[in-house]
Amino acid sequence: MRLSTLLPLVLLLAGLAPTPPLRAQPRSAAKPGGPAAPAAATPDQDLHYKNGKILVERGSYALAMQELEPLTLPTAKFARAPEAAYLYAVAASRLKKWAEAEQMLNLLRNRYANWAGLPEALFLQGQISFEQQDYANALAVLNGLPAGTLAAERANMEAAYLPRIGEKATFQALLKDFPQDAALGRAFADKLISGGWYTSADQPQLDQLISRFKLDRNAYTPRLGGTKKSSYNIGVLLPFEFNDTSWEKRRRNQFVTDLYAGLRLAQDSLQRAGRPVQLFAYDTGADTVQLKQVLTLPELAGMDLIIGPIYKSGSKLLAQYAQQHQIAVVNPLSQDGSLVLDNAWHYLFEPATTTQARQAAQFAYTRLGGPRTAVVLYEDTNDETAFGLAYKQAYEALGGKVLQLRRLKSDDETSLAAGFGGIDLKTIGHLVVASDNPKAGVFTLSALRVQNAKPPLITYASWLDNNRLSLDQLDSRDVYFIHPKYLDRNSAGVRRVRQLYSQQMNLPPSVFAYTGFELLYYFGSQLHQYGPAFQQPLAGSGPVSGAVFQGIGYPDGAHDNQYVPITKLERLEVEVLNPVGFR
Repeated sequence: MRLSTLLPLVLLLAGLAPTPPLRAQPRSAAKPGGPAAPAAATPDQDLHYKNGKILVERGSYALAMQELEPLTLPTAKFARAPEAAYLYAVAASRLKKWAEAEQMLNLLRNRYANWAGLPEALFLQGQISFEQQDYANALAVLNGLPAGTLAAERANMEAAYLPRIGEKATFQALLKDFPQDAALGRAFADKLISGGWYTSADQPQLDQLISRFKLDRNAYTPRLGGTKKSSYNIGVLLPFEFNDTSWEKRRRNQFVTDLYAGLRLAQDSLQRAGRPVQLFAYDTGADTVQLKQVLTLPELAGMDLIIGPIYKSGSKLLAQYAQQHQIAVVNPLSQDGSLVLDNAWHYLFEPATTTQARQAAQFAYTRLGGPRTAVVLYEDTNDETAFGLAYKQAYEALGGKVLQLRRLKSDDETSLAAGFGGIDLKTIGHLVVASDNPKAGVFTLSALRVQNAKPPLITYASWLDNNRLSLDQLDSRDVYFIHPKYLDRNSAGVRRVRQLYSQQMNLPPSVFAYTGFELLYYFGSQLHQYGPAFQQPLAGSGPVSGAVFQGIGYPDGAHDNQYVPITKLERLEVEVLNPVGFR
């Protein structure tokens, strides 16, 4: 394993997507002009070093630190002492032992100032300072990187951490010390226009930032969200595909029709509550051609909120439009958290896949008891891959240990068998299977039965609809469901919406109809309470109970719904184990 391959491990601390890092030279202790090279390593030292690298790669960070620390001492005279020190710091940072990591990195910088891998050490030290909210030191360290080195990784890191600054004065102090930091300037400008910080006294500084960093002046002209109106205009951009009236198309597009019917029902309910909104529907078609035409319409720029679209390519286009025109956009169905990164005006109504993973990991660590170990199996798709990696990261950050993280192809019996191969299911703390494939459910319960193992199992709520599994099978085990669309059919809100919808449509509402209703009722209420620029009030409030779903909320500046119900069958009835407000 090259030393440079550890950079993705460091980036995972902040959930950053790594790009190819600078390659350090594993055997170079110093460049010409630096300290004399240490004596050749002994076989015993080489063994400890190799063990340390393997342990870091496997996630056994405490053991890695034990192997590597003696090699970093001056008395060891180890030829690869800089590499050992860097690996030690990586392991310490993964355990959130910030002081130990920082101490080792300071030693590395002072003793091996000419080491070829020093930029990666500086990068890690900057991230450790960000994690401790020492923003000034983080920027000072990152500014010590050679020009052009790790530029993309640094930009990703700053984009992830700087928006977390919650004090206007902190931003202003940092800008005095680092006036040429483009990411810092952009982050502060974003906070001014969308975070509720802007006052007329800030305009000269905002003008400076726009000029210095060549920001789009139209995008950074503050929209005064405090100006409330008696009624709000909402654009609905969905692929209705009115041009194709075939039965097949109407059938495939039923979910869009249901979603819009739910929006209309919420519009009626808001009107009765004295919070009127006007809906303006636009057909975006199935590709981006028609959407691009819609985005040229002048009236769209005057909307107070936009809902849509459905497909990912269109979501990216609309996200850019939202930022340029400072109009909040809510994607109704996507669970792709990458769509709302670095965009103060773009929201997901659903919890992102990675948010579901983090919330499930938190639940497992705090509520399941037993040994805090896990095996995580995930389907071979982009969403489930993101879930698996996020679960491992979150669970281990809390102090747990993921013993195995494996990919499955559930349509391939060989892949399923390999996924469970060699795992003692009786000794693990819990099992996670992130797959909607019906075959995965059948194989999982079979594997548990063969080993007579009964670890807690965390999986998707779609297993409840798997006709190859009986509810008795799921009830007899400790199976916990990640259930973002859970509806309590006996709740007053669900019963009321079902009654009103059935009266109007002569059909019971689908989950998409409930989604449309909840989305508009929630965000329509936000408009009437705070005006069109509601980001800051939204960020300052925790999840609340929904009108029909269990909860919704965007605390701490999140842009996807942060409440994820965890359910379990009890006597064949689904129960929510983490209701809103539960601690």
